[in-house]
Amino acid sequence: GMGARIQHRRKQLGLTLSELGARSGLSAPFLSQAERNQTVPSIMSLMALAKALNVDLQYFLESPTERSIVCRAKERPRIRINSPVTFYDLSSSLIHRMMDAILMEIPPGHEFPTDQRDGEEFVMVLKGRLRSRVGEIETVLGPGDSLHFNSQLPHSSRNETKSPVTLLYVGTPSVIGEETRDEG
Repeated sequence: GMGARIQHRRKQLGLTLSELGARSGLSAPFLSQAERNQTVPSIMSLMALAKALNVDLQYFLESPTERSIVCRAKERPRIRINSPVTFYDLSSSLIHRMMDAILMEIPPGHEFPTDQRDGEEFVMVLKGRLRSRVGEIETVLGPGDSLHFNSQLPHSSRNETKSPVTLLYVGTPSVIGEETRDEG
């Protein structure tokens, strides 16, 4: 229910009830009751909570709406990471998100450092050509080509061409913190 969502998000951000109170302008006792479903916050209180917890108002409501699960091409949230690569978060803010879906625009000459972590990765080149290495395998992916592999294998890729590469990335588990999402 709503109370569980408020509490889950508060704990995810490492906030106490009084810290959330200070951020949202609501009292700690009221928030405590809301988390235990002993009171239902008004829409105004929910808007204040959504802002304080850095989530969409939809986050507190039960059934998904088009707004919460559809990502329009013109409204993709850009992920704030200091990198020459542009990252767009295509995933929705599901409460226990298991995967990330990210669109990347990789400039000419960019090389990703070799990475290894738990999970799986799927990448598909939508535009351009990308040289990719997974374990012992090295290959060049063109538009429509994809890779699906265990992320524990050392992997890296680089754009050796003079044109940007557009890449769709899907990976588990989710590694993106909500705080890096930037609407618009």
